[in-house]
Amino acid sequence: MSRKRRSPGRGGAGRAIPAKGRKASSVRWLQRQARDPYVAEARRRGYPSRAAFKLAELDDRFRFLGPGRRVVDLGAAPGGWSRIAAERVRAGTGGGRVVAVDVSEMAPPAGVRAVQGDIRDAATAAAVAEALGGAADVVLSDMAAPATGHAATDHLRVLALCEEAFALACQVLAPGGAFVAKVLQGGTEHRLLARIKRRFATVRHAKPPSSRSESAETYVVALGFRADSAPADGDNG
Repeated sequence: MSRKRRSPGRGGAGRAIPAKGRKASSVRWLQRQARDPYVAEARRRGYPSRAAFKLAELDDRFRFLGPGRRVVDLGAAPGGWSRIAAERVRAGTGGGRVVAVDVSEMAPPAGVRAVQGDIRDAATAAAVAEALGGAADVVLSDMAAPATGHAATDHLRVLALCEEAFALACQVLAPGGAFVAKVLQGGTEHRLLARIKRRFATVRHAKPPSSRSESAETYVVALGFRADSAPADGDNG
């Protein structure tokens, strides 16, 4: 049976947002949320945010999640990606396992184990390895630094998080594994992409339909991890 899921439509009249006492930017954000069919569908399904659909759409296209796989979800709070991953790998019921990692404390979805800590710390990496109980099949990262409003700065900050996620992926992935991470379009990610390509058989860029068109975010989807490759300059794996 196909795993293809229908995405929410782009229509919808939304609802009126009272502007009294609010900043114009807040009113615009609230109006956008009210018109967004992904927000409504996330509420209907009980997802913590609309971001869950991004992972579902990426997996529908690239098929890196599957029953029985071990998954590490970096920057997991509030848990939308972990929930999608847990459903698709059948965590807790079908042999799959999902480990959600975040610097903030979070209540993990059913079947998900949470690790609180910074992925740059050796103790966090050790806790992730223990929670996995073996090598990972997939490492996910939807990590993003707080926006500064300065595009170049925001790009570099997200790129640095992607580099940290890639370093951890090289430590924990099994041969043939997958790495999926958010980056922002900005033109300075070429060196990182070259390193990723040396460690994976296939590397693609993808922008899922649920990612807002005005957003600079895109996702690197790397498949076929080469565990026996010589580490590239700067790699920690």
